Amino acid sequence: MSKIKIPLTVPCLQGNEWQYIKECLDTGWVSSAGKYVDLFEGKIADYTGAKYAIACVNGTAALHIALLIAGVKPNDEVIVPTLTFISPVNTIKYCGANPVFMDADKFYNIDSDKTIEFIEKETELKKDTNDRWYTYNKQTKRKVIAIIPVHIFGNAVWLDDLYEICRERNIKIIEDATESLGTRYTEGIFAGRHTGTIGDLGCFSFNGNKIITTGGGGMIVTNNSKYGERAKYLTTQAKDDEVRYIHHEVGYNYRLTNIQAALGVAQLEQLPRFIETKRNNYNLYKNNIDQIEGLTLADVPEYAKNNYWLYALQVGKEYNKTRDELMEYLEEHGIQTRPVWYLNHMQRPYKNNYSYEIEHALKLYNLNSRHFIPMMAPGLRVTHKAQPVF
Repeated sequence: MSKIKIPLTVPCLQGNEWQYIKECLDTGWVSSAGKYVDLFEGKIADYTGAKYAIACVNGTAALHIALLIAGVKPNDEVIVPTLTFISPVNTIKYCGANPVFMDADKFYNIDSDKTIEFIEKETELKKDTNDRWYTYNKQTKRKVIAIIPVHIFGNAVWLDDLYEICRERNIKIIEDATESLGTRYTEGIFAGRHTGTIGDLGCFSFNGNKIITTGGGGMIVTNNSKYGERAKYLTTQAKDDEVRYIHHEVGYNYRLTNIQAALGVAQLEQLPRFIETKRNNYNLYKNNIDQIEGLTLADVPEYAKNNYWLYALQVGKEYNKTRDELMEYLEEHGIQTRPVWYLNHMQRPYKNNYSYEIEHALKLYNLNSRHFIPMMAPGLRVTHKAQPVF
């Protein structure tokens, strides 16, 4: 096995990271308090256009807290795509609630049209025992409290129509923008807005493989002041009296450290360059790969300016290798790839959960044939000059 020359994604630490982290070490502010936590939160809020940003230990923690703030309780239901990394699905279970799985569109995102169809045909709006209006799943009789649209690979979910029906049906929108920092809408009613700022709450990740990194780390953004205050409260152990250690609710130790935040501030300064490099790489790969019979690089949405976090390489039946054979061949030539995630409605913990007409996601994952077998192609931060080898 040859040494990987083109990894799937790697951190690029070429800015002020050492300087800012050294300041933390020199001053002793290394834990969850310090100027860089506040600074990082403020800069993410400014960059995305959100009014409030609350730093967390990782993107999963951000999603967990966002669901709690949205009012998700045991036995409730939350709509989520089947084609996604499993994190948002698991956080639904952390709350004791149940995922309702939706199909994927051509950009690997949740199928907005089919989700609207599910809401219109399979749910009803009625009052609960407290005389409040909620949407109920007709089959399971459970409340549908929230939806988690995931902006897969940095591709913005088309939210225009989905947003309207969720508002009509009192379904909270929690955007999983963990992969889409830097992606903005250019068309529709949300033109000019950043992903993560459309719904009630949005969540970002700064894991080592994301477009910017704090090693680990996440962020909740919102335009609702009460939600922002509650996010800060819940992520800092729900302290009602910090001196006397009084806690009126169960809280969570989910705060980001000052060292990680310092890394994030330095990384955010370089984000425009990272996105430009990833865009150039995407165009390089697409111009070459699309000329090979049986191979295509998946398109990105035309209604948004993408961050190009990862690219989906699709292997058609005309190509002379299977997905696994191609992955092995690329690895032998130093190019790392991975298959797209196993569909969550088929995962062992979630096989018995409700799913609605999953069709296109199966084709994208392609369990039964060789047609359209996607891989996540490399997304380099340093432009790769050589031509792809296949």
